[in-house]
Amino acid sequence: MGQAPTIRSLNLNTLMANQLDLEEQEQLDQLKHFWQQYGNLITWGLIIVLGSIGVWNGYQFWQRKQSVQSAAMFEELEKLVRMGDVQKAERAFIDMRERFSSAVYTQQAGLMLAKMSYETGKVDVAKAALAWVAEHSSDKGYASLAHLRLSGILVDTKAYDDALKLLNSGVTSEFSALAADRRGDIHVLQGNKPEAKLEYQKAFGLFDERTPYRRMVGIKLGALGVDPESLARSVAQSTSGAEGTK
Repeated sequence: MGQAPTIRSLNLNTLMANQLDLEEQEQLDQLKHFWQQYGNLITWGLIIVLGSIGVWNGYQFWQRKQSVQSAAMFEELEKLVRMGDVQKAERAFIDMRERFSSAVYTQQAGLMLAKMSYETGKVDVAKAALAWVAEHSSDKGYASLAHLRLSGILVDTKAYDDALKLLNSGVTSEFSALAADRRGDIHVLQGNKPEAKLEYQKAFGLFDERTPYRRMVGIKLGALGVDPESLARSVAQSTSGAEGTK
């Protein structure tokens, strides 16, 4: 009589254990089925994610290495510029172009070389350096500066049409006032005063009223018979009207 509860409890425990085994087996079967269906997809997803992280870390390391090396070469070119050695500076820039074409230091080096070359009479070297920066620079600001400076050299060599073409493309809005002023200068040199007046008016409107260069544009307009004071009032009214509609 004393053993009956024990037997019943054993049977109950056995049934519960069997039930748990069945549930675990069912869960295991479901997991196997899930893995058979989606296992490869999950594996490849993990490979892609982990691979992307590895590639990004490698790219970041490569970028830092490129930056350090290009900075060192830029310092060397800077020394050559201070020494006035155009030939060695040009070779250093060509080396930077070939090894670090996308580096910011390379674009800065091109602008520096162009300035020094032009001042020492090496116009072709200056034009080549500026043309490269204008075409290949990943920074739109540097590309715009190269366009403006190259257009100045073209103006000096009386290549007016080429200078206008250069100024009509590749110049960002931040430099649009300077580009308009330069186009005005070119039209004056070509004897095209109506077009010059339009470009100077555009430049005058784009320059901030606190910018000293705006007064220079006003003097140019005055020479063409345009009253800069009246134009300034007109620009101020149009600006206030535009702000009032916002």
